[in-house]
Amino acid sequence: MTTPTDTTEAAPGDPAPAATGAPAAIEGRSLGRIAWLRFRRDKAAMAGGVVVILLVLLAVLAKPIESLFGLSPDALHQDLLDADLGGLPTGSFGGMSLSHPLGVDPLQGRDLLSRIIEGSWVSLLVAFGATVLSNTLGTVLGVMAGYYGGWVDTVISRIMDTFLAFPLLLFAISISASLQGGAFGLHGLPLHLCVLIFVIGFFNWPYMGRIVRGQTLSLREREFVFAARSLGARGPFILFKELLPNLVGPILVYSTLLIPTNILFEAALSFLGVGIQPPQSSWGGMLNDAIKYYQVDPEYMVVPGLAIFITVLAFNLLGDGLRDALDPRSN
Repeated sequence: MTTPTDTTEAAPGDPAPAATGAPAAIEGRSLGRIAWLRFRRDKAAMAGGVVVILLVLLAVLAKPIESLFGLSPDALHQDLLDADLGGLPTGSFGGMSLSHPLGVDPLQGRDLLSRIIEGSWVSLLVAFGATVLSNTLGTVLGVMAGYYGGWVDTVISRIMDTFLAFPLLLFAISISASLQGGAFGLHGLPLHLCVLIFVIGFFNWPYMGRIVRGQTLSLREREFVFAARSLGARGPFILFKELLPNLVGPILVYSTLLIPTNILFEAALSFLGVGIQPPQSSWGGMLNDAIKYYQVDPEYMVVPGLAIFITVLAFNLLGDGLRDALDPRSN
């Protein structure tokens, strides 16, 4: 006696049946896994993510790397300078050699590789700190404006408009310059770092606030918000337990795009002389020092310029990839 065969056809896209003849179970995918699969297909975003991870590791491990390889950003190598040429490095390409792969700076002979490594943690610390500050303020005020509406939305929106009307660069220069001598019990590098983080982060929060407000305006009309209200949930619970988890994607994407902007802002302030002060290395300060030598020693300007360019490009590629991966409408 023969058993009847199963003539049910598999739906398109279903996994192939197992060898025993029983259909295989369809594996579910979480939203995080779907986003990761989309992100992994974007080669440019993956490359940007790898570079960002390497830059973060370089910044975090700057001091151990300098100790391991015997690098010192303040060590002077006067023997590598040519006194007849006004203190320019001897040799081609700014004195590049096995001992100094990126050459040395004019007049003082400091190793450029060690100064780039030393400046990396400054730029990333200021950028990440300012991003955290602006995201915190923008998220809290933006979600309040979008959810409560009415006069709360009006007041917060007008505050955003006021901050956006500030000439940020001029305001940052004036504040940074006025606090150079010390303030709040801080002096030197800690003061400069805190001032930069505060100035850049505090005056950039309206950009995040507008994004979060717009997203909240659409989310507050969703079914899960009405369900939470019907169960007696109050405003703070809905804000931080229902709305904020659904805003993680936009906040994460905008953060990766805001970090390179903050890196450029810090470099610009240091370039203008009101940011990180010598002897601490900073990429913007190195560009400022290179102005006097770019015609006779262009490599001195190219090295910090490339460091800024690669860092900003990597974060932008990562941000674009995250935006596409977290967009449910993307293929």
